[in-house]
Amino acid sequence: MDQYKGENRIVLRGQAAGVPVRSHQNHGVEYYVAPLRVPRLSGVDDVLNIVTADPDQAVWTVGNWVSVQGEVRSYNNRSGQGSKLVITVLARSAQPGGPEEGENRLVLSGVLCRRPVVRRTPLGREICDLLLAVNRPYGRADYLPCIAWGSLAAHCGALDVGDPLRLEGRLQSRQYHKLIDGEQVERTAFEVSVMNLLDSAEPQS
Repeated sequence: MDQYKGENRIVLRGQAAGVPVRSHQNHGVEYYVAPLRVPRLSGVDDVLNIVTADPDQAVWTVGNWVSVQGEVRSYNNRSGQGSKLVITVLARSAQPGGPEEGENRLVLSGVLCRRPVVRRTPLGREICDLLLAVNRPYGRADYLPCIAWGSLAAHCGALDVGDPLRLEGRLQSRQYHKLIDGEQVERTAFEVSVMNLLDSAEPQS
């Protein structure tokens, strides 16, 4: 399964929705996180967390249109606050300007690490929940929740743990409410909306 060694490419264009805030340090490099508001055609916005080692204010001034190329990353939040699985975008490049319109394109390849779950909406539309393990170099992996609809849901529902999968989609944010100590708390979930299943052949560089 050499062709599934972690293809992970995302292209985003949206508006900076907040100033970069220090996130963490890794191998002596300081990383910052900034929210990017990416409009959908439906008029709904996805607000995605962009991690960058270059918090250039010329790029990340609130309201600026920014084009980002990078990878989707995940890590486990052990603080007890917020979602257990945190999804961000690691920016390999971030450039100001470009067309003032949203872009959200993602290609992933990996293997399923949990049995797909098929369910139906109250209106009867079929949905399939997936968890895709996408390998990074040096033995690590990102675990990315994905959701497929309609005929794609039926196809994905027939897959099993360990099956390889290559897909094209978009990274989206979704608000939900969780009952904590008797109070409804608003949380944000991030997931990959699957648009197409791609050829399993090794992608051309």
